[in-house]
Amino acid sequence: MQEPDLLAWAVQTFISRNWAMVAITSTIVTLILVPILILRKYVRIALNVMESTQPPLARDPLDFERIAGEAVSFPSYDGMPLNGMIVRAPADVPRRGMVVFAHEFCSDLFSCARYCRPLIEAGYDVFTFDFRGHGQSPAEPNYHPKQWITDREMNDIRGAVAYVSRWLEERKLDTTIGLFGISRGACAALLVAAENERVRAVVADGAFSTDTVIEHYMRRWAYIFAKVRVVYENHHPAFWRLLRWLMVRCAARRFGCRFPSVRKAIARMAPRPILFIHGERDSYLPVEQSRRLYALAAQPKTLWVAPGARHNQAAVVHPEKYARLTLSFLNSYFPLISDGATAHPAAATGELATRGGTAFEASIPSR
Repeated sequence: MQEPDLLAWAVQTFISRNWAMVAITSTIVTLILVPILILRKYVRIALNVMESTQPPLARDPLDFERIAGEAVSFPSYDGMPLNGMIVRAPADVPRRGMVVFAHEFCSDLFSCARYCRPLIEAGYDVFTFDFRGHGQSPAEPNYHPKQWITDREMNDIRGAVAYVSRWLEERKLDTTIGLFGISRGACAALLVAAENERVRAVVADGAFSTDTVIEHYMRRWAYIFAKVRVVYENHHPAFWRLLRWLMVRCAARRFGCRFPSVRKAIARMAPRPILFIHGERDSYLPVEQSRRLYALAAQPKTLWVAPGARHNQAAVVHPEKYARLTLSFLNSYFPLISDGATAHPAAATGELATRGGTAFEASIPSR
């Protein structure tokens, strides 16, 4: 018998005598190998989505008039030099407090004019700044900002809050602040609020959690890259949780930064007043993203879905209502200051604290 024939005979003999063991082993290998290959493909595509997907911008230099303020420079939490601006409320208006504004991806500090002008006119000082690699703030070598919130933007807004806190202390003013963020800036605001007790209230316009957004895209586009329909339509929920976990860790290695989860931060956040805003027709980040975060947040909280508005366009489509809601929300937690003093934070409960998620006509009930 020739050697190839002898080998084939030996294999057949082994299989015939150990068919049960071979069947079990093959099944186990298939059950392990196939999911690994599927997950590997999904992760690779998810990373490409994170690298190439560009959000639509609300920023248009023609749709708002810039606001002048005092230009300042300050260090990010990791020492990166950043540029900012302090816009003071009119001297003849009773002061209410300080709001830190965090702009959207590919925007700059001047975009605060679109969202915060009514607040300034009502007595709020506003501190606005450029994230690294945006506006007048220098870029970090070997780091390319993306629309997804990372530890770099976290460090930037931490530095902004620290600078504002010192600024307020030097003037013997109340050091509690409000945060007002747009899209990625809203994510940064929520993450900082979860760790900093000086944050009294948050306005989050177009907020999202990177992990659940990427999962949304993968579910939405699975039919393009998954060949077997019955497979991609019936992935177990555990599969998507594992995919999120793998995707975030692989992205951290690939892009050289961490991607914190806004979803997890809100779940562990101490009760903090939050006003969520989302455009009804946002095709980039569906309304469900803000609804999920709203469901995780503790009371008091409010969600306004702006009719007909696209991504970050609520202030453009409904400027008067946007101003009224944001101002009413913040006024509930920043009472008027008289004789250089402010009310104790415990007294700043306001209307929202008693009415919770039903404070505004466009809000949804608590879940």
